[in-house]
Amino acid sequence: MEVAMIALGRHCICEFYDCDTGLLNNIKYLKSLFTTCAKDAGATVVKVVFHKFSPHGVSGVVIIAESHLSVHTWPEFGYAAVDVFTCGPLLNNTKIAESLKEGLKAKKASVTMLQRGILSADQKVVFN
Repeated sequence: MEVAMIALGRHCICEFYDCDTGLLNNIKYLKSLFTTCAKDAGATVVKVVFHKFSPHGVSGVVIIAESHLSVHTWPEFGYAAVDVFTCGPLLNNTKIAESLKEGLKAKKASVTMLQRGILSADQKVVFN
């Protein structure tokens, strides 16, 4: 007898290569891009926090009611590490990742999808 399984969340781990280096170092642009991608996907933005490093690089997170989007950039290498973690059935992580790839003008990408919080279907799960 097989037990049905469900996942509480989906975690999309993205590695974007050969990105536009100017965009990777532009905190205002990155804040706007990540916030817009979250909203366009139907997420509820709770808080946005980004930090620019010296001499270059930006780290940031968009906290959404459904979890988060985060980014760490290395402009000197044209590289961005991005996580898109969502819970609930409504958001499409793949679409968010594609929008971010386009927005960063990445020429190459590696995307890994993980199921998080895997439970048996007979456990009670309530999505608020």
